Amino acid sequence: MFSGIVEAVGKVVDIRHDRTNIDFTLECPFGNELAIDQSVAHNGVCLTVVKNDGNKYVVTAMQETLNRSNLGLLKIGDEVNLERSMKPDSLLDGHIVQGHVDQTGVCTKIEDMDGSIYYTIEYDPSQGNITVEKGSVAVNGVSLTVCNSEDGKFRVSIIPYTYEITNFHNLKVGDKVNLEFDIIGKYIQKIASVYIKK
Repeated sequence: MFSGIVEAVGKVVDIRHDRTNIDFTLECPFGNELAIDQSVAHNGVCLTVVKNDGNKYVVTAMQETLNRSNLGLLKIGDEVNLERSMKPDSLLDGHIVQGHVDQTGVCTKIEDMDGSIYYTIEYDPSQGNITVEKGSVAVNGVSLTVCNSEDGKFRVSIIPYTYEITNFHNLKVGDKVNLEFDIIGKYIQKIASVYIKK
C-alpha cells in the first residue's frame, strides 16, 4: 500500500530480458536501505526487490505488468518515481494507492500557468475507468487531484516542488503514463454496475 507521495527519483542503470520478464536495475538514494522481498512503487507499479547491492537494486516486471504499464518503454538512464510502502503509523499525505496500475494514458497537453503546470491526460474509457472532479488519481505513482474531468480525459496541476522532485520534469506531449484510478471509486462503480443492472 502506498500514498502516492514520491520519495525519490531513481535512475535505470541496467535492463535485462529473461523470457517474457524484464529485470530492471535501479540506483537511488535509499537503495542501501532496501531489503530483498521489499515492495517499492516504480512509476506507480508495485515491484518486489529481488537483489540489492549498495545503492543499486533489482526488480522484475512480468508480462502482465508490462502490458498494463509504461515500464516496458524504460531505457537505461531514464528516471523513475519511487516510493516505499507505507508504514501503519505513517500519515496518509496523498491517497490510498495500491501500486496496481489500471491502464496507461497519454499526455496530450502541457500548459505553464505561471506558478503551476497543467497536464492533460487522455485514456481509453472503454476499460471502465473514470475520474471525478476533485477526486484522486495516481499518474506515474504521483497522487494528484483531478480537474476538468471528462470521459476519457482529465487534467492535473503540478506545483513547482512536485515538478522538480518527480519525473514530471521529463514528461513531454505524447508520452505514455501509468494511471491508477481511485480504489474507492472503482469499488463503487463495480457495485453500481452489478446492482443497478438487476
